[in-house]
Amino acid sequence: MKPTVVIVDKDSLRSSLHHIDGFDNLNNPDTPVFIKVGIYNTKTGICTTPKIVQQITTALNAAPEIRVTESDSGAGPGMKRLELWRDCYNERVVPFNLSDDTNTMDVSIAGESVPFPIVFSKPRTFISTHVPRRYEEAGLEDLMNLGSVIKNLLGMIPDTKKHRFHKHLTTALLDIYQAIGGIDLAVLDATNCYLGFEKERVTISPNLLIVGTDAFAVEAVGGYLVGFEPTEMPVLQEAKKRGLGEIDIDRMNIVGDIGPQRELISKAFEKLKH
Repeated sequence: MKPTVVIVDKDSLRSSLHHIDGFDNLNNPDTPVFIKVGIYNTKTGICTTPKIVQQITTALNAAPEIRVTESDSGAGPGMKRLELWRDCYNERVVPFNLSDDTNTMDVSIAGESVPFPIVFSKPRTFISTHVPRRYEEAGLEDLMNLGSVIKNLLGMIPDTKKHRFHKHLTTALLDIYQAIGGIDLAVLDATNCYLGFEKERVTISPNLLIVGTDAFAVEAVGGYLVGFEPTEMPVLQEAKKRGLGEIDIDRMNIVGDIGPQRELISKAFEKLKH
């Protein structure tokens, strides 16, 4: 069965979910929700917007509790960085710093034993949301063509020395994916796309969302949007070997169109080079 990936206007998340089989199973009163946001340096603003997180929490109206999730990093404490989404918080939607949870179990990540919160071994809905990026400059190429909603999982490592996994990042990310039981819903927030070449950077605003329950399919469409060949992205190649998801966009049911925005992004990236 082909996975469905939905491409909609940034204000239309709820309408996208009607196209996704199984969404009702994710939105139920018996299952807590974890939304893994991603942010490193809060000054850059390179992260899912509060407006999109608000749309996600509104769509999951049956969930008893929603935890907006991050961890401590070299850029600062998780709770401090989670303040970016403070307007989303209420009695049901709360920030959750993985680094503060001491009720853990050890899992193997790239050959290393790492403590993960036990809550991820229980029934839950796990959402990964991040933004499309493409940087081509010394030292960044291998990191940036690993995608967004999957690379976001590196933030599941609870300590501040996550960079040690960069040497084995593809393996680490997919080990994390499997350790937490996968991603139930991927929301690629293409309100903005971030492009860079050498020291030049530019932000393009497609104002789109790319959504699906197959995170690797969503990652493939997001990679295609910013000019990557999805089947050549290392993390997608390894995911295919592990049988974790679909990476060939010709084998997906894609609802919506990114063609015009892909052309706009391609032109902007070529301009950076020249």
